[in-house]
Amino acid sequence: MPVTRCILDGATIQTMDDIYRALASQLPLPSYFGRNLDALWDILSTDIEGPVELVWEDAAASRIALGKNFDRIEELLKELERERDDFRVIFR
Repeated sequence: MPVTRCILDGATIQTMDDIYRALASQLPLPSYFGRNLDALWDILSTDIEGPVELVWEDAAASRIALGKNFDRIEELLKELERERDDFRVIFR
């Protein structure tokens, strides 16, 4: 099965809404997606078929803009990587 690649441009991700929009534009998020971290976990851990590779380019820019929210998203994505054999996250 081909890898679904999701490339996030950290220079354009300045708010939580930006991250949800960027993911929705590249992954088949359902219309009922709740646009919060719990909903993101639910969707990425069960509804999105793998393999998935998520690359967050210029993550440092997003880290500055999002502050503690970046840390929360980063932890969620790293936990998904530990939980799913077919999910990979790369921060550049």
